Amino acid sequence: PWRWRCSPRRGGAACPSAGQIRAAFLRFFEERHGHRRLPSAPVRPRGDPRLLFVNAGMNQFKPIFLGTVHPRSELAQHRRVVNSQKCVRAGGKHNDLEDVGRDTYHHTFFEMLGNWSFGDYFKEEACSMAWELLTEVYEIPRDRLYVTYFGGDPLLGLSADEECRDVWLRLGVPASHVLPFPLKDNFWEMGDTGPCGPCTEIHYDHVGGGRNAAALVNQGSPDVVEIWNLVFMQYSREVEGNLLPLPQHHVDTGMGLERLVTVLQNKRSNYDTDLFTPILDAIHKGCRAPRYQGLVGGADVGRVNTAYRVVADHVRTLCVCITDGIYPGFSGAELVLRRILRRAVRFCSEVLQAPPGLLASLVPTVVEVLGDAYPELTRNANQIQDVINENEAAFLSSLERGRRIIERTVQQMEPSTNFPTEVAWSLYGSLGFPLDLIDLMLEEKGISLDSAAFNELALEDAKRKAAGPQAGQPGNTNTHLDVHSLAQLRSSNIPATDDSPKYAYTLGQHRQYEFSPCQATVLMLYRDQSLQKEVGAGQRCGVILDRTNFYAEQGGQDSDQGYMIRLGQQDVLFPVESVHLCGGYVIHEVTAVETLRAGDQVQLFVDEAQRLACMTNHTATHLLNFALRRVLGDNTEQRGSHVTAERLRFDFDTKGHVTVEQLQQVEQVVQDLIQKNEVVHMAEVPLALARRVQGLRAVDEGYPDPVRIVSLGVPVENVLTCDSEAAMQTSVELCCGTHLLQTGSVEDLAIISERQLVKGISRVIAVTGGQAKEAREVGQCLAMEVDSVSLRMKERITSIPEMQNLSKEVGQLTKVVASTAMPQWQRRELQTILKALQRTANTAIKKLELQQAEKAAQILLAKYCNQPVIIDTVPADSLSILMKVVNQLCDKSPGTSVLLLSPQASGEVLCACQVSKNCLPAFSAADWAVAVCTQMEGKAGGSPIVAKGSGNAKGMQGALTTALEFAQSKL
Repeated sequence: PWRWRCSPRRGGAACPSAGQIRAAFLRFFEERHGHRRLPSAPVRPRGDPRLLFVNAGMNQFKPIFLGTVHPRSELAQHRRVVNSQKCVRAGGKHNDLEDVGRDTYHHTFFEMLGNWSFGDYFKEEACSMAWELLTEVYEIPRDRLYVTYFGGDPLLGLSADEECRDVWLRLGVPASHVLPFPLKDNFWEMGDTGPCGPCTEIHYDHVGGGRNAAALVNQGSPDVVEIWNLVFMQYSREVEGNLLPLPQHHVDTGMGLERLVTVLQNKRSNYDTDLFTPILDAIHKGCRAPRYQGLVGGADVGRVNTAYRVVADHVRTLCVCITDGIYPGFSGAELVLRRILRRAVRFCSEVLQAPPGLLASLVPTVVEVLGDAYPELTRNANQIQDVINENEAAFLSSLERGRRIIERTVQQMEPSTNFPTEVAWSLYGSLGFPLDLIDLMLEEKGISLDSAAFNELALEDAKRKAAGPQAGQPGNTNTHLDVHSLAQLRSSNIPATDDSPKYAYTLGQHRQYEFSPCQATVLMLYRDQSLQKEVGAGQRCGVILDRTNFYAEQGGQDSDQGYMIRLGQQDVLFPVESVHLCGGYVIHEVTAVETLRAGDQVQLFVDEAQRLACMTNHTATHLLNFALRRVLGDNTEQRGSHVTAERLRFDFDTKGHVTVEQLQQVEQVVQDLIQKNEVVHMAEVPLALARRVQGLRAVDEGYPDPVRIVSLGVPVENVLTCDSEAAMQTSVELCCGTHLLQTGSVEDLAIISERQLVKGISRVIAVTGGQAKEAREVGQCLAMEVDSVSLRMKERITSIPEMQNLSKEVGQLTKVVASTAMPQWQRRELQTILKALQRTANTAIKKLELQQAEKAAQILLAKYCNQPVIIDTVPADSLSILMKVVNQLCDKSPGTSVLLLSPQASGEVLCACQVSKNCLPAFSAADWAVAVCTQMEGKAGGSPIVAKGSGNAKGMQGALTTALEFAQSKL
């Protein structure tokens, strides 16, 4: 079962498939060497906000390496593990996105074969297993393999890893094939701090033929490539930069499946293996381009082969990410996936001349290639296709419109000029065009974009968003009508804006929200506190329409964003950056990309993702309001709220601090309402009738008449019934905001902050959906880290530096817990534990210091036998300990004056002294310390009785002489 009669020398039909190669790796470690086979973790990182995607096999085992794993968890029981991990490298530190397609080996998605030892075997066994698998199971010729090891680093005080070298030599690897390399090549580190250690890499020579290719190892040669990296975690890099040995040694190995398959199938390109050829064949069948030939660079005329590689790679990434719950979106990993999808779609449509739907049509082929290894792909195939098709359709529409805008703008431009920045900004902000895509489309036409001007617009936009609305300020002169302009509008009989279309949205058959565009007429323009009939290109202004589907900022909810177009002129987009309500008029803040006039007919499109996020958070605010009343009592009244696409804020009356238990109960009430998936009922009713509803929630502000009622689970007509108590059992509020149609779409809510603004008023901040889930995962990870520190604190520690390091770790963890988005109830629990741990650590340090001081004092007392002056040097880890030694001596020998010096490894000398009260006022401790430390080019200070300071070791002998002479002169 282990051999296929195949080696890279022979190739041919007998070559193993990628599936066989993967299975053989897993079986080898599981059956021959007692490893536990684990499934791949999802590519969405769990509880690690620093990662966009899982990008290495070791990500899921970081708690073990960091020592933060809970001792009673399943993870802590692992000793030998093997798996094949799905990995994505796109965005963040490890980002291969832009390189994909240009060569034959970069990928955004790849599989990492790995075996791990957690405190079990180490170098001897790890190297032996690797060599056995490669040469006996996979039958790779030994003369084509080269191994590297860590050659040492004098600056770090690390010697060469001769232990590893000797292991390879004992395994029969020729000395000419065992090569030392420096820190940058053969020393692996998890981050700036944490577990690290030397590594050994196995490289393969594609050419062979008996030659010695040692000179090509680690030189970037395509002929000699690394195939396996074995990391030996034996050190921990501390905050100060020094390395300390780990209490347990670990092994972490990683071998890219794609590269291994290339070797075993006797290929030179990953794309020529059976991991990709079925997908490339499917692409060819679905497009009008010539068959894939593997060409790169200048030989790839028309970039057809590049397109094949991009599409084949990206569709694999899309399948894996969507299956693992990452969907194309607008921030973080979701934004990166959106870019990947749009990049693939563009290569499909523009280079491969494929009809819409090609990308989704490749999903069954990807499932066929990867489904056996990752069954979740098979289960989610239909969903993957739906998500890809929906996003492709949206992008193709935007792409076509963007192309028309660019074509039309270029025709109107003067020769040798930059592309108008306002138009580029419109494409970027309104149609979601990545900047690199705009640059690429312009580059094809030989035109450039003024990047500095574009970045300036982006900076302005970022500042405007960061500033947010400030209460009590008049704000932008283009969006806040002054009293004179309002009077002018009314005297001109310009009607108030009909904004009822903002509530016109429905749930589609696939449970997605559908927002209909709205047609309107420009009634007036407003710029620099002046009503105008016309505004020129490039100017920012306020636009007043007869009707709108944009939500204006009010009721604590952020305004919509989006764009408008002229009817009959689909390729001119006017970005709507904010929307405000003033005196019944809705003012849309717009940058005019062309001249805009009163009377123009326009069509409005809201940013659907931003609107939906605001709807989710606003409905969640109502759930939270109800839950707070349910848990804290009916006297709990709302004092204010603010809803954005990112989070919600809620202020309310409270008689005291909200407890951990109450926060948990509030979240549970909200969870129950989400689980029930209640219908959100909304209707406009006369204000007087609404006011009579029992249990109605309303803040103290002026409401329009009729007023809008939002009721969860109970139809509005039912709550309006005379003597109805239905509103007492659910959330019923007066609200003009936009809401979800069912509570289940909230998915989750986590309160990530709660504090008292002033006595009697508290403020909570909460997140929903995926952000809430992420906050909970991060909280769990931090809880495990705190548990780990607690267990170590219970161990008997006798070393002051070790206890100080633990105290420092508690301090760092305290800062992380205080600043990280996580459930507030859990933050409070962890802060209580950490506070107690810090007290325990401080007490332990003081106790150890006192013990050390008592020991040193006893030695000195025996040495000097009640002499009137003691001057000496003693070892002490800190000035605090040195001072304690001085105090102990003076307590036990009251008539003695003491001055002690303690040289440190850094070259500094610590000084502490105390003068007997019998010697005052002639003899001053402060003067004594200053005289001594001045001799060492240092400083000192204190009182007549006690003083301390420090200086340079070069002057220490002279300082001891000065100390004695000074004392003798005063006694």
